[in-house]
Amino acid sequence: MSFVTASKNAFSVKAYVGDKKTLLAFNFSNKENAKSLAGFTIFCQPPGQVPGFYLQNTLRFEDPSKHKQVAGETPNSTANAPIQKYRWTHYPGTAHQGVSPAVGDYTYTVTPRYFDASGSMQALDPTLSVAVKVALGPFKKSAVTLGFTRGYMQSGAYVHHFGKQTPVVPKTKQLEFDTNTQAGTDDNGQPVTFAQIYNWMGETAREQIFEVLNRVLNDPTLSLKVFAYDLNEPDVVKILLTLAEQGRVRVILDNASLHVGNKPEDQFTALFQQRKKSPADIVRGSFARFSHDKIFIVTRNGGNAIQVLTGSTNFSLTGLYVNANHVLVFEDANVAGHYEEVFEKSWQVLSSNKSPSKGAASAFSNTSLATQPYDSQPGFIPKMDITFSPHTPDDASKILGSISDRITQETHSAKGNVLFAVMQLTGSQSPVYKTLSGLHAMQSVYSYGISDAPQGVFLYSPAQPTGVQVTGKPGQVTLPPPFDQVPSPPGHEIHDKFVVCGINGNDPVVYCGSSNLATGGEAANGDNLLAVHDADVATVFAIEALGLVDHYNFLDRMANPKKAAPKKKAGTTSSAIRKGRARAKRGLVRRKRRQRRGRQAANTERAQRW
Repeated sequence: MSFVTASKNAFSVKAYVGDKKTLLAFNFSNKENAKSLAGFTIFCQPPGQVPGFYLQNTLRFEDPSKHKQVAGETPNSTANAPIQKYRWTHYPGTAHQGVSPAVGDYTYTVTPRYFDASGSMQALDPTLSVAVKVALGPFKKSAVTLGFTRGYMQSGAYVHHFGKQTPVVPKTKQLEFDTNTQAGTDDNGQPVTFAQIYNWMGETAREQIFEVLNRVLNDPTLSLKVFAYDLNEPDVVKILLTLAEQGRVRVILDNASLHVGNKPEDQFTALFQQRKKSPADIVRGSFARFSHDKIFIVTRNGGNAIQVLTGSTNFSLTGLYVNANHVLVFEDANVAGHYEEVFEKSWQVLSSNKSPSKGAASAFSNTSLATQPYDSQPGFIPKMDITFSPHTPDDASKILGSISDRITQETHSAKGNVLFAVMQLTGSQSPVYKTLSGLHAMQSVYSYGISDAPQGVFLYSPAQPTGVQVTGKPGQVTLPPPFDQVPSPPGHEIHDKFVVCGINGNDPVVYCGSSNLATGGEAANGDNLLAVHDADVATVFAIEALGLVDHYNFLDRMANPKKAAPKKKAGTTSSAIRKGRARAKRGLVRRKRRQRRGRQAANTERAQRW
């Protein structure tokens, strides 16, 4: 597992490696050392920057003068307002270094702080400090590179960088627009461009997507094969149309009803057809419901797939800059080659079958690409298997049932844990949804989960060993001082579809990809679902889940109460309508009387038989 640990006396710090972020965990081996604890001060030293800085804490003492302060530091510095949690995730660029933070080795020095007998925090004591050094940057291990969108438009960090009123999505419906145009102004009245917002909000997912696109664009020996669902990110569109003009791209683009009728996908198709040069081509299709994959396949010299990008991230403005999403990039000919086989079969099926239709779905679901999972080669890192839908109903049930069983397995383990971010937990009889929905109530497993549509919001009580389940759609919120007010973003905030199981066990696994983990989707959609058995990869996804749950757990508590539907005023209903309702009510009463007499007669008859 990717972590670094250090300790002094009874105090220890463990730093877990995430994707361009670090999870710091604190512990005391002796309870006596945790008595009168005021919190933790965290000093951060990025690479090549002298001096470093203390991390910030929005929560501060009501009267800082009653507590020992570090001169020159603000009341919100953790030097003066220590963090009162046993874990903290550092996202570079949130409060320091601007929107382009450094990558490299970061050193975190953590110091426990204590209250004296009168309740005043004592001075910082460097002899208690513990330091850890950890590599911070985009996550890469062997053949896989991960990427995540930032997914926190509804946050103080977004407001501080770009301003509360600055939109992510422009008002114009134009498919192609210059992202360097001004989007709004920040809190200091300085202009902010869409490009600045997109670079920050898209984070490493955007980096990986454009690294693949620019690799193909800048190398004439390379070509691209694309699965797309939502497609309106202007810089993605620009590169795809350029490749179409050069005859170096083929695209399978969804044609479900939500993408038809002067939608961006229709506009893209028209521009593609106008500009394409053979063998560039595009096919619109959606199997029985959606063509829901989000995939780039890089090939060399018209064949030989060498790289593939997949995940949950749509190539759209909301997909990259509003939603919480992930991507995985595999630099491996075997993995990329299998995805290419799926692309070619899908192209054949969708070209020869009108879709959406059950015929298009069954034409794919009966092939070995759908019935046989792809297993990574022996020794390949990370170990994984991948399934491609649409599936037959039996196969869909089997695949989702196995994930549900793996989640349930954690409830029987002494150190069982499940962390997840899944867009929806309703609207399907999926065994995964059923299992995840009830997980928070169990005391035998550590669970931390978020969805845009849970059945209610379940908040954690420190006194109970139950789990946490929150919604990523708090709606309008009113935050108390000292927090700034935050915007309500357009669209989903939780679009991820991943589940992490057994992070402390012998077989940590993360289920991820484009699949919504729903029964109908697995049977009707074009999707790919990955099961990655690797502790380091699972750790990165676990950190993502922790951050999302913590953030929205707070916002959910501050959500504005929903207004009750207004009552109709007396006298507003017309006389004719009132009379009609009265007649209907009398008729209903008469029908109920007849039914009651009939039941009584039937009961009497049954009694006489006995």
